[in-house]
Amino acid sequence: MKLVLLFLLCSILLTSTTLSHATTAYPSTTVVDCSLSRGGSYSLIPPRREVYGNGRIIDITHRYTPDMPSYHSMDGVGQFLWLLDGMKNGSMVNMSVLKLLSHSGTHVDAPSHVFDHYYDAGFDIDTLDLDVLNGPALLVDVPRDKNITAEVMKSLNIPKGVRRVLFRTLNTDRWLMFKNQFDTSYVGFMKDGAEWLVENTDIKLVGIDYLSVAAFDDLITSHLVFLESREIILVEALKLDDIQPGIYSVHCLPLRLQGAEGSPIRCILIK
Repeated sequence: MKLVLLFLLCSILLTSTTLSHATTAYPSTTVVDCSLSRGGSYSLIPPRREVYGNGRIIDITHRYTPDMPSYHSMDGVGQFLWLLDGMKNGSMVNMSVLKLLSHSGTHVDAPSHVFDHYYDAGFDIDTLDLDVLNGPALLVDVPRDKNITAEVMKSLNIPKGVRRVLFRTLNTDRWLMFKNQFDTSYVGFMKDGAEWLVENTDIKLVGIDYLSVAAFDDLITSHLVFLESREIILVEALKLDDIQPGIYSVHCLPLRLQGAEGSPIRCILIK
C-alpha cells in the first residue's frame, strides 16, 4: 500500500515539476526523489523555483546565501544564519537566529539611509508607502555601455504617468549578484540621471539589479537626489534575468522594522 501511495505522489509531483520554470542561476528541483533507498524509504528534496502559477508569478528576489555579494566585501555576506536550538540536540523545535546587514541582497532604502535628520525624525522602513511598493510597473532595458545619465534617461522615453520602473542593466548580463566579491564597476544612476528622473518623470519607485541604485562614483549624491523628497522609494538588487521588458504588476513587501533605514524585501512580478 505504501508503494502505491508513493507512486501516486511521485506521479503528481513530477508532473507539477515539469510546469515550473528553471533558470541557469536557480534550477528547479523535484520535491521527491522517487527512487527507493535502502530499507524502502525515499528522499525529500525541497523545491526552489522562481516562477509560480503556471508562469504568471515571477519571483525577482535574490536568494540569500553566504556567497552573495555584500558592500565592500571580498568574501560575500558570509554566515548569517545560526541554529540556536536544534532537535538533534534534544530541543523540541529547530530555532535559528539571523544576523544580516539591513542592505543585504534584495532590499529597500528608507530616507533615513542618507539623511541624518530623517533618521532622527523616524523616517524608517515602517514609514514607506505600500501603495508605491505595489502596483503596475514598467521593466526597461538600459543601454549596456554606460551608467544611467540624464542622456540615457531621455533615450528610454518613459511615458508620463508611469510611477514604477525597474531598470535592467549590464549588471544582470554580468551576473554580478552571483559573484561573492563586491564589484565597484556596476552600472547605476549618476547624479544628473537621478536629477532628470526626479524633475521630468512621475516615477516614485526605482528598482535596479545590483546592490545600489547609484553608480559607485556618485554613490551618495545620487541617493541624496532620490531620497530628499521622501516620495521616491529605492529597491535594489532585483533579480531581472529571463524576463521580457514590459508592463507587470509589482509587489514588494519590506519587513516592518521600526528604526531601520533599510530592510530585506520580497518582490514578485505578476503578468
